Amino acid sequence: MKIKIGIVDDHQLFLKSLALMLNSFDNCEVILDALSGAELQQKLTAPNQEQPDIMLLDVNMPGTDGVVTAKWLHTNYPAIKVSALSMNDSDKSIISMLQAGCCAYLLKDMNPTDLETALEEIYKKGYYNADASNINFRRLIIAKQEEEKLNITEKEQRFLQYACSDMTYKQIAGEMNLSERTIDGYREALFAKLNVQSRVGLAMEAIRRGIVRI
Repeated sequence: MKIKIGIVDDHQLFLKSLALMLNSFDNCEVILDALSGAELQQKLTAPNQEQPDIMLLDVNMPGTDGVVTAKWLHTNYPAIKVSALSMNDSDKSIISMLQAGCCAYLLKDMNPTDLETALEEIYKKGYYNADASNINFRRLIIAKQEEEKLNITEKEQRFLQYACSDMTYKQIAGEMNLSERTIDGYREALFAKLNVQSRVGLAMEAIRRGIVRI
């Protein structure tokens, strides 16, 4: 059975090209596409419209943007796994989409083979973390990981909550009345505990594990 995909992107050429590529994958089938969040809502609520397993959602769109559309999908169609798909890889953009209910953040210039792998992981696991999928970290992602005690301190927990917002590390240091060097120490310690290598990976793992709730 193929993974049913929906795509929302305001650039028609990219939208159609991506649909053609996804349909060339052995395990994927594009069943819905839309040029805006508003058009998606119209199509998805139409009678007899099949519901996708995964929705690939552009972040920067005029009118109903990616964040608003992701929130609408999360509220009205919680069974659909929503992944952002964008050229913008800023921490603020990524965290905003995660907070809106996305389970992954994919870049438009990623390798097609990596995209196919990401879709399979989203479908099977319900999320995709590029950090955890890096070959250098695969050996760290094992079954025992969920059973390990992370021993996250109260201050690290507070730092994690701030790290999942759009605050800069400097702002977090000010909010916690700590030096930036101390904040760097919390960050590095949590990178090691959660087996990630970026702030985005940190936020995704914290949210996925339920350490931080949004």
